[in-house]
Amino acid sequence: MNARTALDLDPTAASAARRAVRQRLAAWALDDLIEDAQLIVSELVTNALRHGRGPLELRLRTDGRRLHVEVRDGAGDFLPQPRHAPDQAVDGRGLRLVAAMADDWGWERSAEGKSVWAELTA
Repeated sequence: MNARTALDLDPTAASAARRAVRQRLAAWALDDLIEDAQLIVSELVTNALRHGRGPLELRLRTDGRRLHVEVRDGAGDFLPQPRHAPDQAVDGRGLRLVAAMADDWGWERSAEGKSVWAELTA
């Protein structure tokens, strides 16, 4: 099963992505993954907004056992790298959080830009 959602390049993109994840995973009976998938997608969309450029697209795919979440943007020149944020920093921990929560994650460059993805096991 697959789903795609185009996202606007504005601050509402992360909430729209979380809503799409919640609705799609509920329809796919993957309720146990909703909370983690929403947090992961929120981090990936926020990074795409901060460091990428449009168009933005959320892609979800499942075989009923594994969930693949992916955020695509049009900036293939900025590739994601987890970084160490000082204790007093208010940001900079997103990809470390994704790596800790997901079973696997990564990124791929394409002619259109890049995609950053994560996988969760149901």
